[in-house]
Amino acid sequence: MQITHYIKKWFLVQTLFLALSAFWLNGSPIVNEDQRLDKFKEVFISNYWKLHPVEAIYSGFHKNDSLLSVPSQKYFDFCRRTLNFLNDSLNKLDVSKLSVNAKTDFFMMRDRIESDRWYIDEFRDYEWNPAYYNLGGEFAEILNASFTTLDERLRIISKRLIKSDEYFKAAMTNIKNPVIEHTNLAILQNEGSLEVFKTLVPDSIAKSRLSIDEKKLLNERLDLVRESISSYIEFLKGLLVNMTIDNSKSFRIGKELYSKKFQYDIRSRYSADEIYEKAISRKAELHTQMAVLSRKLWSKYLGSMPMPDEDRVMIRMLIDKVSETHVHRDSFLYAIEKQLPELVKFVNDKNLIYIDPSKPLVVRKTPAYMEGSGAGASISAPGPYDVKANTYYNVSPLSGYTPERAESYLKEYNHYILQILNIHEAIPGHYTQLVYANQSPSLIKSILGNGAMIEGWAVYTERMMLEAGYGNDEPEMWLMYYKWHLRSVCNTILDYSVHVLNWPEKVSIKFLTDEAFQQNAEAQGKWTRVKLSQVQLCSYFTGYSEIYDLREELKVNQASTFDLKQFHEKFLSYGSAPVPYIRDLMLSGN
Repeated sequence: MQITHYIKKWFLVQTLFLALSAFWLNGSPIVNEDQRLDKFKEVFISNYWKLHPVEAIYSGFHKNDSLLSVPSQKYFDFCRRTLNFLNDSLNKLDVSKLSVNAKTDFFMMRDRIESDRWYIDEFRDYEWNPAYYNLGGEFAEILNASFTTLDERLRIISKRLIKSDEYFKAAMTNIKNPVIEHTNLAILQNEGSLEVFKTLVPDSIAKSRLSIDEKKLLNERLDLVRESISSYIEFLKGLLVNMTIDNSKSFRIGKELYSKKFQYDIRSRYSADEIYEKAISRKAELHTQMAVLSRKLWSKYLGSMPMPDEDRVMIRMLIDKVSETHVHRDSFLYAIEKQLPELVKFVNDKNLIYIDPSKPLVVRKTPAYMEGSGAGASISAPGPYDVKANTYYNVSPLSGYTPERAESYLKEYNHYILQILNIHEAIPGHYTQLVYANQSPSLIKSILGNGAMIEGWAVYTERMMLEAGYGNDEPEMWLMYYKWHLRSVCNTILDYSVHVLNWPEKVSIKFLTDEAFQQNAEAQGKWTRVKLSQVQLCSYFTGYSEIYDLREELKVNQASTFDLKQFHEKFLSYGSAPVPYIRDLMLSGN
């Protein structure tokens, strides 16, 4: 009764707010549809954080940090009602009367409402993906944030822990016919999360000025969450005992779900089938370009050794030889750290884009609770509410690798490709783009970030930097760039082929090693990743294609007035909106 009463009261307040907002904006009468949209955006954002409470934390919105949402069926019903309310309210606006910029916000909110509904009612990964449930990351984020004092953050954590037992009980109730691969990932990541509550939080308590009673209460709640996580891990291990590939749900989602997920996640002018065909074509182009460079470099690296007749064999042999130049396994993280200032200097010298020196970028070992997804490097960026916080460049160390696996990994991330990786992840890739996204005047364009735009920008910058002269136009750098770019192309082919065409592991590994020229360690990591995700691997090539095509179109349209730096900064000024929406804005002159 209390929950029902609360929901009714909440909807009454929201409806009244919208009704009043239809007439007033900042104390003045609303006179146009853009102003009505501005008022709706306030309602949308407020409710969006209720629907995505963990995303709120990572975005720097800490108002509700002390409240842990229990993923029960009542919560999902609440989400459905909220989405219906937002959809009905949005549809009362006349989109034809909105400015071009406002239309983009309208469409992005509409898209996210549609997407959230689909995820809850059709995709339903909360029923078959045990890795959906993991508390480590969000608690570590609160602990490491700087929005208030350490003592206050610990008090927030203490309150947030109250419902941790209910959280994992709901998780165990929700899980039906889990996927083996996601179950194993959930065990690995939740074991990593235990370290947050065994080490990170207790260490912070020791440094704090909390009262004795506060420390006692927090430690009791830590005991409870550790017990709850351990129970969840044991529950999952128990499920695995009777699970086989034949009697459990496949990690492959099939063509129908894949096409829909591509539509909702990517938001491209292309369909999943079209981008797959485009990637097949691009792969053939790259093989031709790589063959030309390999012939040019053959004698330098392989002397008088006979050149194979088959291009792919020749390319593979040449790449393997060039890849022998790499850092020592113990210097991998240090080498990344050392190179970042060099990239900043190049970007500044070439006047490619403004990089704000006041925004910190910190290279760190990938936290344990983030391990196991198959990604060796990633960026953790602050959200638009916490723009002064650190951006972290997460690098997985090679300490647990055998000598053979470490050598394979280091050959993959050799002297040349490690530089391209840093361009992609940091300067002027993800780190730079996400700094700009946080400065966007439209909060909607920042918080509703589009993965294809974000990944596409990082892939685009790899080519842009080499076009600007990075690497001194060395054929080795271009060869390795093509190999690296082939990764984005083959990500798309692999993802579609595994989830839609049912490629098995052996075929997938052979494809990655023979046609993408990847080392076995990288190919195995990618196979792990494609089993644990869907569609995301398409975001790189799809976003890149649309950004590069937009730039080339504007170069033709603007002719001698086209300015590369202006293009980059204008493009990034729209936050992380889908590329087709940014394209419409830039072509319309907005």
